[in-house]
Amino acid sequence: MLDVRFSSSLKAMLLLGHAEEQGSPVLSSTQLARSLDTNPSLVRKLMVPLVQDGLVASIKGRSGGVRLGRSADRITLGEIYRSSIGDKPLWAPRPEGPRECLVTNHSAEYFAGLTGETEAAVLGALAGRTLADSLDELRAIDRAAGGSAVGGTAPPAVAGRVPERKPFV
Repeated sequence: MLDVRFSSSLKAMLLLGHAEEQGSPVLSSTQLARSLDTNPSLVRKLMVPLVQDGLVASIKGRSGGVRLGRSADRITLGEIYRSSIGDKPLWAPRPEGPRECLVTNHSAEYFAGLTGETEAAVLGALAGRTLADSLDELRAIDRAAGGSAVGGTAPPAVAGRVPERKPFV
């Protein structure tokens, strides 16, 4: 089964960054869920580690929700990845079986090294990009596509603001 925590968390963070640029920095889990095509409960679960790591700030009260914990140019994709995934490795090795030959004797060790090397490369690439860089890349993609972002420049979550009362932590 594919793990979509990072991609979902990144998309939520991009929505928060874009909403902040549009003058509506606080979004509810219902608004984020609508844009992520999921349910608000899952969004609240995704937000917990991001809030704990200071990437997102939780706003309590009647018009509460979440906003970026610091400016988009000070949040790296590597931080979002580590926060959303935790200590889970990029890939899980197959369970150990009988040790009968070169492959079965050493595949777990080989796979652990390969996973570590690949994770380091992925984290290196993500650490060099900020949330602000990513928003710029999305704007460039939109311009290349003729500037046809559906719903205009405001994210759907901002356009149809629905207040929610449930806190994130």
